[in-house]
Amino acid sequence: MRLLRTMAALGACGIAVAGAAACEPAAGGLDSAAVALTTDRTATSTLERLTFDVAWLSCSARALTRAAESAPAADGTTAPAAPREVEVDCEGETDDGKAITLDGTVTEERAGVCVKGDMTARIAKKVVFQATMLGDCSAAATARPSSRPARPAPAVTVTETVTVTAVPAK
Repeated sequence: MRLLRTMAALGACGIAVAGAAACEPAAGGLDSAAVALTTDRTATSTLERLTFDVAWLSCSARALTRAAESAPAADGTTAPAAPREVEVDCEGETDDGKAITLDGTVTEERAGVCVKGDMTARIAKKVVFQATMLGDCSAAATARPSSRPARPAPAVTVTETVTVTAVPAK
């Protein structure tokens, strides 16, 4: 079932790529799609490890930039700096119908296996965990599967909210 959830999430990421964003980080910053996908995976794993049966979880992420971090572009306009923080918002449901929410700010995402920041998860409005990291944060920040050659970073930058939804098959 976890494989189906991962495949569905990756498919949703692929759709986001076709729409307006890529699933690779922008140079020097966080990628909203990667943060949403990694938060979905790691939060689901954490909830299941805490013995909650997750029926589905959907995470969206929005890059946060501050006006003070903007840099002047070559043409004289001000270009936003690469995001250093991404606001994440997840909602879902347990197998027994209770609402799941997770919200917070992510400051680091590592290779699809770890997110760091300040996140709070609730089930039926009751806090079930607060975390500063989810997943395997001992993984190298630049780790990529060895079966895929490294690709150059795309020229597209995420500028809108990206939602990743993974629903397991019954």
